[in-house]
Amino acid sequence: MRQRVIGGGVMGLAMAAELSSRGRVVTVVDRMAQAGPHHCSWWAGGMLAPECEGERAEEPVVRLGREAAEWWARHGAQVTRRGTLVVTLGRDRAELGRFARRVPGVALDADGVAALEPGLAGRFSQGLHVEAEAHLDPRATLDALRGRLAAQGVVFETGEARAEGAVIDCRGLAARDALRDLRGVRGEMLVLRAPEVVLTRPVRLLHPRHPLYVVPRGAGLYMLGATQIESEGRGPASARAVLELLSAAYALHPAFGEAEVLEIGTDARPAFPDNLPRIRRRGETIHVNGLFRHGFLLAPAMARMVADWLCDGIRPEVCDEDHG
Repeated sequence: MRQRVIGGGVMGLAMAAELSSRGRVVTVVDRMAQAGPHHCSWWAGGMLAPECEGERAEEPVVRLGREAAEWWARHGAQVTRRGTLVVTLGRDRAELGRFARRVPGVALDADGVAALEPGLAGRFSQGLHVEAEAHLDPRATLDALRGRLAAQGVVFETGEARAEGAVIDCRGLAARDALRDLRGVRGEMLVLRAPEVVLTRPVRLLHPRHPLYVVPRGAGLYMLGATQIESEGRGPASARAVLELLSAAYALHPAFGEAEVLEIGTDARPAFPDNLPRIRRRGETIHVNGLFRHGFLLAPAMARMVADWLCDGIRPEVCDEDHG
């Protein structure tokens, strides 16, 4: 029997990859012919950073997220395994101590930070290296995975599809028509070209009000993000959000002040009230949703659990069957 997956973002493609790898015949249906800005995952940072996310997220996010780097590598993604560097400005040193108490890592002094990222030499007296983490380029990963799946026989159809019958619904926030407790959490991000900045791994700048993550994309490109707003709006980013991101980036490295702003993006990430994902069955339809800010981190584990359920009868730990 052909398995139909609705949604061609990160969750839908991960679901198709997992089922296809187990011999299932799969069709993916999406409103658009290619992954792009209409998908929340297009604007992801691409950090496979379960330990750092554990600073605020619940235990399942950390544990399930530890599957992500190996899963993506196994499915053809270019995964860079250089860990995450966490730093803070001198006046916010207490933030680093608080973070280090919750996240396992190697404490660094100024020389350690410089050895890890020479481009930051002399700028930070302390840091934390979370060695086990990784990152990828979300856009290149989505494009490559879609091509890989097509070559394996997965069929892609363009058009609207209803979440009814024997389908797996991976539509993200669009699934509010079926999942009434789903909400949107707005994020804003920038893509910069800063050839004078050389960073080889994601860097998190801790700040009590304006935390920042910077993810290298190669060729002098960087993704900047941090904002998290309880809103489903996908309109243009606010001047305040852009100013805060750029100010934090400048504090990380002054050369960001000369960067070219290539893109200013917004998205609305799907989340349930507790910010944890759900696999929810209603009749023949299986809904996979609520990845919140952890799309690339949690999609592999969610896809694996659904495939275990369909192929081997193993009930998912995050299953919410016949929820009203």
